[in-house]
Amino acid sequence: MRIEKKLFRNIDWILIINVIALMGIGLVMIASATQANPDNPESMGYVKRQAQWVVVSIVTMLVVMAIDYNHLPRLSKLIYVINLTLLVLVLTMGSETGGAQRWLVIGPFQIQPSEFAKIFVIITLANVLKDRAGKMNNWYDLIIPLAHVGVPMALVMIQPDLGTSLVFLGILFGMFLMAGVPLRYLGIMYGGGFAVTVAALWAHFNHGLWLPLKDYQIMRLVVFINPEDMDPLGSGYQIIQSKTAIGSGELWGRGLFNGTLNQLNYLPEQHTDFIFSVVGEELGFVGSTIILLLLFSVLWRGVRISVNAKDPFGSLLAAGAVSMLAFHVYTNVAMTIGLAPVTGIPLPFISYGGSALLSDAIAIGILLNVHMRRRKILF
Repeated sequence: MRIEKKLFRNIDWILIINVIALMGIGLVMIASATQANPDNPESMGYVKRQAQWVVVSIVTMLVVMAIDYNHLPRLSKLIYVINLTLLVLVLTMGSETGGAQRWLVIGPFQIQPSEFAKIFVIITLANVLKDRAGKMNNWYDLIIPLAHVGVPMALVMIQPDLGTSLVFLGILFGMFLMAGVPLRYLGIMYGGGFAVTVAALWAHFNHGLWLPLKDYQIMRLVVFINPEDMDPLGSGYQIIQSKTAIGSGELWGRGLFNGTLNQLNYLPEQHTDFIFSVVGEELGFVGSTIILLLLFSVLWRGVRISVNAKDPFGSLLAAGAVSMLAFHVYTNVAMTIGLAPVTGIPLPFISYGGSALLSDAIAIGILLNVHMRRRKILF
């Protein structure tokens, strides 16, 4: 796993610095969201656990960067089997939290396999698409890639984990785009899927159509349109409080640890799904913009890495990684300001959660890996 000196010179240090900066900001925001007090060791529990995951994630990111991604195609089938096995184990042996069975307990650790399923799908789908890139010009050519993603996506949906299952669609879109799937096909697939979803929801509320979702998931898909009137004390409560918190931050924010709605616990899940609401209230428009610019920088560098990769497999790997991160950023920010349904998707590097942070770090490791090997080494 030794890195050649010539490869070492190709490391994207700006990407690494941006990611570490975001992780550091995340620790500060988690401390504020959980009302951590340095003088009270017990109140620092969330921060300490996240700090441990930050260290693990940085080390993992560097390890992933060091292992030549060209070894991955021959491991693709094994990775796919491991992915499906973990997802099935969650359904049969996993622990249940909040009405969803998403966790596997391994010794002292509790992991969320669906987070790593996204990474596994990126790797295995890249292998499926690498020889098909630029050649998928009819619907028949899309069947195998769609089925490849559809199986793990369905297993995640059963848990149920609607948010994470939707991430697979974001990954698929980005990798299909990089693989040269005609835009008209993508438009038909995603536009048609949106139209079917809207029609199904309309039929559910007006004619009692059964949907394979829990009641709270169905309400989340529609309540963001008008939370004040539809269900202000139920499904719409989070969105209302989140928009109020972000709006109250105005330009400069109320200051760290001074957010009224945050500190008084009016914001549900403020250290995980709604961490951006804490950012908006306490750091205001300026602080929120700085964090979004750092995230945009990460995504932009990821796009460049995908475009400049030396081979189709590396390009597809990078496209999958950046698509996953981009979908997370957009969906999380959009749901906190009431422009998208609440789907439980964390904000990369900022939200509390070890599995999510580690998954994001692996995605960055993949980007660094592809970037570092973007040129053939001549000796």
